[in-house]
Amino acid sequence: MKVCKITLLVMVSCGLIFSFAFASTNIEKGKTLFNDPMAFGGKSGKSCGTCHPNGQGLEKAATRKEWTNPAGKWTSLEDAINVCIVLANKGNAIDPKSEQMKDLVAYIKSLGKKK
Repeated sequence: MKVCKITLLVMVSCGLIFSFAFASTNIEKGKTLFNDPMAFGGKSGKSCGTCHPNGQGLEKAATRKEWTNPAGKWTSLEDAINVCIVLANKGNAIDPKSEQMKDLVAYIKSLGKKK
């Protein structure tokens, strides 16, 4: 019985460690996309980081229920991101359910955790 408990504890611990490592990877990928002016076919020479250096102004984005940008108001962070990609970066909107969008959202959400 003791062996089963130890085995279960080790499995849960490994799962947590790998989930944190995976989340960190998504954040790093999102940061890379955020700062890449060529991401999403951008033709303006701008990246998300051009208007938001080091994520400036997005620190509370993860806790909001509505986002406002020059194009209007949006009820999802994914829609607000796509509007910026299309209008500011002159790029192509990305699927809100894509890995790229998940990575960008993970990075933006991580900005609220900075101290």
